[in-house]
Amino acid sequence: MKKKNKIKIIIVLLLLLITTGCTTTLVDNDKKPVTNEETGQNLTENIICQPTNKENIKLYEENGVDIDKLPTCDEFKITSGKYEGLWTSIFIKPLAFILLWVGRMVGNYAASLILISIIIRLITFPLTKKTALQSENMKKAQPEIDRITKKYKDKQDQESMMKQSQEMMMVYKKYNISPMSGCLFAMLQFPLFIAFFEAVQRTPAIFEGKFLGLHLGTTPVVGITSSTFIAYIILMLFIAGTTFYSFKMNLSGSNMDPSMKMMPIMMSGIIIVTALFMPSALGIYWVTSNLLTIIQNIVVKRSKEAHGKA
Repeated sequence: MKKKNKIKIIIVLLLLLITTGCTTTLVDNDKKPVTNEETGQNLTENIICQPTNKENIKLYEENGVDIDKLPTCDEFKITSGKYEGLWTSIFIKPLAFILLWVGRMVGNYAASLILISIIIRLITFPLTKKTALQSENMKKAQPEIDRITKKYKDKQDQESMMKQSQEMMMVYKKYNISPMSGCLFAMLQFPLFIAFFEAVQRTPAIFEGKFLGLHLGTTPVVGITSSTFIAYIILMLFIAGTTFYSFKMNLSGSNMDPSMKMMPIMMSGIIIVTALFMPSALGIYWVTSNLLTIIQNIVVKRSKEAHGKA
C-alpha cells in the first residue's frame, strides 16, 4: 500500500470519529454520574436497547431516560433507533448486533466477545501477518541500521543526511521492510477498540452480563472492592502478562538502545493503569487480542526459521 493511500485511510478514520457522537454518561440533576450501587458501574445515557436489571431500569426512569421507546436487546436490529452518524451506523450498531446475536447463540456475552475477536483476527490475518513479518525483518536489519546511524551520528549537513537516508532505504529494500507497514495494524486496532468500547457501554445486555465472577460493565478498580475481587485481580494479571509479553516479543532480538528495551515495561504500565478504569468486557477483549497476537508472532517466527533452514 502506498504512503498516500495510508494517509487517506487515516484521514477517513479521523473524519468518522469527528463527525459522529460518542457514548454519553448518564448524569443526575447535580451533573454527577449515575452509578449502579450493586455493580459500581456508571450508566450510559444513549443506550441502544432496553436494560433488564431492575436497579438499572429504576435509575434510568428516575433520570429521565424513556427506555420504553427502545427495542429490547433481543429484538435489536442494525436499523433500530434514529440515525446517529456514520460511526454509530457503520461500526457501533452492527458490532452490537453481532455481539448480541452470537451471545444468544452461545449463552454468554463474554464468550461472544471472545469469539468475535477471534473472527476479526482471522479476517485481518493477512494484514497482521504482514506486520509480524515486518517486525521479524526489522530485527534482522537492526545491526545494519545501527551501523548507518553510528556512521552519520555527528554529520548534520544536507549531503550526509541524504546519504544516510539512501543507505537506510537500501537496507529496508534488502530486508523487504516498509517503514509504514508496521503502523497498519495499529491503525486498525484503534477504531476497533473504540468500537468495542462503545458497543459494550451502549448495550445493556452486554454490560449487565457476567462471566466467571466478573460483571462485564464493571471496571476492575471497582470490582476489586467487591466480593468477587479475585476474578478482577486475575483479569488484571492476564492483561499485564499478555501485554508485556506481546510488546517484548516485538522488541526482543534487536540491537536497540537500552532505553528502548524498557518500552515493554513502560507501555505495559500505561495499559495496566488504563485497564483499571475500563469495563471488564474490554479487558477480556484486550487479553484475547494479545493472546492471538502472541500465537501469531510465534507461528510467523517459526515459519521464517523453518524457511531459512530450508
